[in-house]
Amino acid sequence: MSIDRRSGCPINLSLEVFGDRWSLIILRDMIFGGRRHFRELLNFSLEGIASNILADRLKRLMALGLLTKADDPSHKQKAIYSLTEMAITLVPIMAQLGAWGRVWLPVSEELSIRAELLEKGGPPLWEQFMDELRHEHLGAPSRTPPGAPTVRQQLRAAYEAVVERKAEELRHVKTEA
Repeated sequence: MSIDRRSGCPINLSLEVFGDRWSLIILRDMIFGGRRHFRELLNFSLEGIASNILADRLKRLMALGLLTKADDPSHKQKAIYSLTEMAITLVPIMAQLGAWGRVWLPVSEELSIRAELLEKGGPPLWEQFMDELRHEHLGAPSRTPPGAPTVRQQLRAAYEAVVERKAEELRHVKTEA
């Protein structure tokens, strides 16, 4: 698939790849949520993507070289999507988008905690995460020590801790009322 080139500006060309409403959200869900099947991407989308839009964007992301698709060895009728190196290198950009959003937009605490941790961890954490994604999606050797939590596990644990704390605060307020 070729990109419509209004100009050769790298920002313009990047927006022509990611400027639609869904492409970065799909990549976010694959990178941070570990979602690799169509149904997972469809059913667990916080933003509620429609199935026809998801199918179209997956096809587009594959044509642009950001994703690959293969038969899932665990289930004959399922396909599994994998990030390419091109997509994996978006981790620093996603981290910076999250950091910017935390400063300037009305984010929720539970959904912004991962962005906060990525911002604080900086490039070393991003590199570790990209290495883990290369292992998961491209079959590269893992550099994560056995038994050590992955970056995704650390981000998930932080999210769950905030959700639990907020639920506990809500229970406490209800018992006081």
